[in-house]
Amino acid sequence: QVQLVESGGGLAQAGGSLRLSCAASGRTFGTYTMGWFRQAPGKEREFAAAIRWIDGNTYYADSVKGRFTISRDNAKNTVYLQMNSLKPEDTAVYYCAAKVPGYGDLYRSNDFAFWGQGTQVTVSS
Repeated sequence: QVQLVESGGGLAQAGGSLRLSCAASGRTFGTYTMGWFRQAPGKEREFAAAIRWIDGNTYYADSVKGRFTISRDNAKNTVYLQMNSLKPEDTAVYYCAAKVPGYGDLYRSNDFAFWGQGTQVTVSS
């Protein structure tokens, strides 16, 4: 099992920044793909960003590209999501997730096996 714990959510003004963290523990997951998904009230969970642990390649939804940056700290087993130029439409619960490499599609939430509890991000206009 892999345990994921998110932190860093909160309230920000439009144009502001927040950084989310996802600390991973449990069995060795050194090659897992890590993703951030988000779910706004009344909407389906959607892909935001992902990073492949094995080579560090990053992937972004069009809606966050150029504003969000996903990164990792291997020594701390932690993944980050730096969110800049925040917009009210970024308001959602943000979830960290882990996917077995080579399995499924990193843009699809159903292909991620492990999930954190989520952290609320609220952006005011």
